[in-house]
Amino acid sequence: MTAPLPPRILHPLLDLPEITHGFFTRLGGVSEAPYLSLNAGAGSKDAPEAVAENRRRIASAFDQPPERLLTCYQVHSSRVVTVDGPWVTDARPEADGLVTRTSGLVLGALSADCAPILWADPVNGVVGACHAGWKGALHGMIEAEYDALIAQGAQHDHLRAVIGPCIAQASYEVSADYETTFLENDADSGAFFLMGDTPDKRWFDLPGFCLMRLKRLGLTQIAATGHDTCAQADLFFSNRRTFKQGEADYGRLISAIALR
Repeated sequence: MTAPLPPRILHPLLDLPEITHGFFTRLGGVSEAPYLSLNAGAGSKDAPEAVAENRRRIASAFDQPPERLLTCYQVHSSRVVTVDGPWVTDARPEADGLVTRTSGLVLGALSADCAPILWADPVNGVVGACHAGWKGALHGMIEAEYDALIAQGAQHDHLRAVIGPCIAQASYEVSADYETTFLENDADSGAFFLMGDTPDKRWFDLPGFCLMRLKRLGLTQIAATGHDTCAQADLFFSNRRTFKQGEADYGRLISAIALR
């Protein structure tokens, strides 16, 4: 009996005849606690056979075999890889962004509070996926992904980008040093910090900061899904929540996109 396809969140900006995409939740997989249930992270301590089955189900949602579902070994960088064919999981590149012009390759970004961003130029047939935590977002991940898309033939006026489920400001308390670091690197970043409950704490708006960086590129077809991975435990994995609860490990969500 064929397993049902896992549920995914769709966004109107990417719900197009030329594109197929999805921001997947933690639902619809086979992993056991604490990875219950759609853990897509090969780098987690989950049973490899469970992760493989979860990834097979995700690929099936795109009508593709699992070897065409591509994710990087993510290192909080601004490195982007252009791909035209699949690779084996053990040989995945160290990078945080993917771009392709090849139909049927499913580009994925793994996350568990960081911001996954799916990109598409449906007119010129170019798509991308990237992973932007605070470090990547601050140090050029979004701009590097944009440049890679343009280099592959995407046109500025046709580009769309959607930020998927990630940690929201109300859940993201950081030290005041973060604000200092951001202001030293981006003069516009102060608007995305609120005073915390004590003078040495701040609340950081990661999706808002990512949207600002997208707007600064001059993009107009941009959005965020608005979900909070830390607060919505029934739907999402969360690094921050796992740490607060004293658990040993956590699952990885996947956001993915492909040209039909």
